[in-house]
Amino acid sequence: MKDLKMECCVLGMVSTNCYIVYRNDCEGGEHGLRSGVIIDPGDNAPYILNKCRELKVEPRAILLTHGHFDHILASEDIRRTFHIPVLASEKEMELLEEPDINLSATYGDNVSLSADRWLTDGEHLELLGKRWNVIHTPGHTSGCLCYYIEEEGVLFSGDTLFQESVGRTDLPTARPGEIIHSVVEKLFVLPEDTKVYPGHGSSTSIGHEKKYNIVARSRGQRRS
Repeated sequence: MKDLKMECCVLGMVSTNCYIVYRNDCEGGEHGLRSGVIIDPGDNAPYILNKCRELKVEPRAILLTHGHFDHILASEDIRRTFHIPVLASEKEMELLEEPDINLSATYGDNVSLSADRWLTDGEHLELLGKRWNVIHTPGHTSGCLCYYIEEEGVLFSGDTLFQESVGRTDLPTARPGEIIHSVVEKLFVLPEDTKVYPGHGSSTSIGHEKKYNIVARSRGQRRS
């Protein structure tokens, strides 16, 4: 990234990527701290809180890409600690609030979470001095979101787009046809040098995925 920095914390039983994105300077922060945003705090709130202290970051918001348990378990503790809002898709309301649907009940956590702000496709968020574009990418869940910072050339893709793969479509509110449409029509149109930070696994780029992703191969879009 150019003006922003990022720390990736791999958390929980399914190795979810939680991203702490923060300013390189202290503008907008207090007491010498740098303003930040936390994306998908999936587990282990104490670890995330300690990491923020180490980085001297003061989070200003929690952004959720979707509502599955492995992306939200630490959200409430972090929200209470920093008194910051949780932002999520308006189409993810039921999944976030119902433990049986967000799968937390399956693992004995029974998490029910409500966002402080519900987002819609095409919204623009002004965070950390940058414009964050909200892209609704249904498929893995009905309310999946990706966050694109054009000025920084980065996309946080959650469980919609992975390195050479896409998110599962056998879970509640998922639809196989929708995820293909989301990837091809909403993400593959971004600049090829866009860096992609997914919800699990290694980072990639839009250009790489247009060549090698399973969706591209299945649609005959692979290039030489």
